[in-house]
Amino acid sequence: MDDYTRDETEAQKLDRNWNELLQELRVSQTGVQVLTGFLLTLPLQPAFARITTLERNLYVAAISLSILATGLLVAPVSMHRVLFRKRRKESLVEVGSWVAKAGLVALGLASATVAAFVFSIVFTEAVGLWVGVATLVVYTLAWLVLPLSMTAPERD
Repeated sequence: MDDYTRDETEAQKLDRNWNELLQELRVSQTGVQVLTGFLLTLPLQPAFARITTLERNLYVAAISLSILATGLLVAPVSMHRVLFRKRRKESLVEVGSWVAKAGLVALGLASATVAAFVFSIVFTEAVGLWVGVATLVVYTLAWLVLPLSMTAPERD
């Protein structure tokens, strides 16, 4: 496959990279905000008082990771507001990308923990832990291993 190149200035490249990052964040921000909102309501349910110690620990881990993911995935928007018109687009793209990656890690961990929490309530704690691990493995394969395998050089 031929190398794909763009005829763009550095400023255009930074603008394109920033816009692509924002599009990616829009997808993940909605999901993590819904997840966090859902988790915040659980302690208000009467049955919550009857969960086991493991389930309570899973819940605390899940809500903590979900709140962390929310903060990290929204951070680039706040960074943009603070740095708007300060000619810091290169830093904004670089740091925003790093923060978004950290936010996705936190989201993946939160989702796996939520899966473990819910399945431990519906089935057993052992099933919940297995489902949590399986979720983490699937996310690692889909979100990390697959994209990294796509960066390997193509063979003719």
